Amino acid sequence: MDQLLFIGNLGTGEIIIIAIIVLLLFGGKKIPELMKGIGKGVKNFKDGVKGIEDDIKIDDDDTDKK
Repeated sequence: MDQLLFIGNLGTGEIIIIAIIVLLLFGGKKIPELMKGIGKGVKNFKDGVKGIEDDIKIDDDDTDKK
């Protein structure tokens, strides 16, 4: 399982190389738009998970009252 999460094995040099490749592929103007889109996606995902947790909590409260 630890081998599956290979991000922990990346060093500073590898991260810099990946950043340069991304910069070359997308250009300087597209990267902020890309990051903004990823941020919105993560926020929507967290809101969805929180909504599901709230629904489960409400269901548990209703079950306890019966």
